[in-house]
Amino acid sequence: MRRSWSHWARAVAVGAVGLTMVAACSGRSTTGGDDAGGGTVTLKINFWGDFGLQDLKTKYEAEHPNVKIQLNSGEYNAQHEDLQKKLVAGSGAADIAAIDEGYVVQFRSQSDKFVNLLDKGAGSFESKYLPWKWKQTLSADGKTQIGLGTDVGGLAMCYRTDLFAAAGLPTDRDQVSALWPTWDKFIEVGQQYTGKTKKKFIDSGTNLFNPILGQQQAGFYNEQEQLQMDGGPKVAFDYTVKALQADISAKLVSFQADWDKGFTSGAFAVLACPAWMLGHIKDTAPGTEGKWDIAAVPGGGGNWGGSFLTIPKQSKNVDEAYKLLEWLVQPEQQIEIFKKVGNLPSQPALYADPAIAEFKNPFFNDAPVGQIFPKMAQGLTPQYQGKKNGPTRVNVENVIRRVENGTLKPDAAWAEAVKEAEKASRS
Repeated sequence: MRRSWSHWARAVAVGAVGLTMVAACSGRSTTGGDDAGGGTVTLKINFWGDFGLQDLKTKYEAEHPNVKIQLNSGEYNAQHEDLQKKLVAGSGAADIAAIDEGYVVQFRSQSDKFVNLLDKGAGSFESKYLPWKWKQTLSADGKTQIGLGTDVGGLAMCYRTDLFAAAGLPTDRDQVSALWPTWDKFIEVGQQYTGKTKKKFIDSGTNLFNPILGQQQAGFYNEQEQLQMDGGPKVAFDYTVKALQADISAKLVSFQADWDKGFTSGAFAVLACPAWMLGHIKDTAPGTEGKWDIAAVPGGGGNWGGSFLTIPKQSKNVDEAYKLLEWLVQPEQQIEIFKKVGNLPSQPALYADPAIAEFKNPFFNDAPVGQIFPKMAQGLTPQYQGKKNGPTRVNVENVIRRVENGTLKPDAAWAEAVKEAEKASRS
């Protein structure tokens, strides 16, 4: 997503406050709105990372000369926090606001603050989506749909073949996958790499914690909104601390300048790679084309990220915003986004389209991404995230960073993580 995390960048600069978000004040364009009698409508979209929207903005504006699109990309957590503030204030939200799956329950529980897309005819999309993806933005009574899914995460591992070769490790994606069937084996490979090269193996502890957590049956909360740290979070936290104690982390913060620089400088050799991460690597390190490849994730499967587009009720341009949203999730646009930035569509019928199924990404050594990520997406059973999932994850990640930076001892870390998670759950 995001960013995306690229989506995230899509994804995922979780817990880090460092990028200044471009504020997006919703409201009627100075030259008109939905009721402006044919004047120009300005639609503001808030998101993070790279959603593949820049080229689509140009295309849509050419086809709709009365519409101008303002793209506001900000930091992942900050965008969600800002949206929450705007919803409470009753004004200031963008016409279209992206929401990540890690925050979706929080906003779905405030469905009265969003346009019900079922009233706009979005029910026709239900059969096109992965069933669980459609339900993630559907109110508990099934009467309000607050968003349409853009992408799903899926999990793989991106690695630098040149750095692997320099460390005496195999570079073939199948052979690399065989190196790490488990996270214990992955950490062992990391120690081999750092011992041989004196360089770090992974980018950060938080970007190990999140994919491992995404593989677990349960996340931070159960469906009764009860914090459950001793399940999946404990498993992910223990592996993360083990990796940090093995000293294989470059200690970087996602989506900050040093992290971006690390993709080109060789500061790390491998990182967890949801589909949306591909676009960020390509955009950040264009000079490394052909040096990356994609292997299987240890432990098999899992999901990290995946976003939705929503229309806050505050928008003065609801009709035009829905027209744009509906256009963005059409197959042509979804396929274009996949090929450009890697974000995998939420509509499984597209996985059989040759434009996706046969697509090999040249930047990643012609890795068959049209096969790798759809296979993962179709087998997913996503976790329930919980209303306080976002702030809880931020607090736990901040604890991980303290361990990583040497300001918190590993043997005291879990108790601190539980304390911080409980604090977030009560906020």
